[in-house]
Amino acid sequence: NSNFFFSPRDLRFALSRVNPLLEGWGQQDAHEALRALLDTANEQLATPFPIGLYSNDFGSGRVRLEFRIPARGLIGFRSQFLTDTKGTGILNHIFSGWEPWHGPIAARANGTLVSDRTGIATAYAIASMQERGTIFIEPTTQVYEGMLIGENSRTNDLDVNICREKKQTNMRSSGADDAIRLVPPHLMGLEVAVEFINDDELVEVTPKTIRLRKRILQQNLRPRKSDD
Repeated sequence: NSNFFFSPRDLRFALSRVNPLLEGWGQQDAHEALRALLDTANEQLATPFPIGLYSNDFGSGRVRLEFRIPARGLIGFRSQFLTDTKGTGILNHIFSGWEPWHGPIAARANGTLVSDRTGIATAYAIASMQERGTIFIEPTTQVYEGMLIGENSRTNDLDVNICREKKQTNMRSSGADDAIRLVPPHLMGLEVAVEFINDDELVEVTPKTIRLRKRILQQNLRPRKSDD
């Protein structure tokens, strides 16, 4: 059958594009992941150009998409891709060519939680900050002024005291002995950290850890973000 043959030119163009393959237990799961992938691609990848959509039933529930997108849009995208597809997606990419600038990639909308002093992070302080956003560090972590210790649930940056300890008193109160329950921190790899930061932030890489920090560490020297 001639439908099973194609020219080397078609093969070369097919291999030169991003080919994410979504695998699910059923066709419904794959289509749910497909919607999440398309939403993320339109938001983060700076004008992706869909090339084709291929659906192959045969009981496997696989959906295949091809895009041409800027390579800089792939920084940190793989982790988000696996999250959106619940770990069932397969992402392959290869160099396609040079093209004009496609515009800036959307920056992170949320602000950050910034340590306002140098010291050691305590479980008591981390527990009180969990409602404000996502925490990046564990208790007993050495922090310094200007270090990012979490992502704020709001759009502004918030300087916090992550080294605060619980005050000891002679009075016994109800609930004083309740165990502190901490949500596991969101630990970032290098690629995710580079994708996360904004223009006024830096990634600090050491042999043992990867830290995020403000470009200007001192709180009183940092320019305030406008409200507009």
